[in-house]
Amino acid sequence: METGIQSEVVEILHSTLGLPPGSINPHADTRVLGVIPEMDSMSVVGILTTLEEQYGIRVDDDEVDADVFATVGSLTRFVESKLG
Repeated sequence: METGIQSEVVEILHSTLGLPPGSINPHADTRVLGVIPEMDSMSVVGILTTLEEQYGIRVDDDEVDADVFATVGSLTRFVESKLG
């Protein structure tokens, strides 16, 4: 099931990676890291910055690893956990 935050996370991925809307499947199990060619270390920084600004959260370096960016769902769960 797609949540509001999940939809917003997918929109952030599209805009940060410069991909057209609809090019990333919005389902929780959609793989992100290692599958989307545009996803590199600089785009990870851009995505985190956008998430911090949009949701008013703070992400420390030690909180981020490959598992966070593995799927749309894992990134959504990370954001939800930061929101409390």
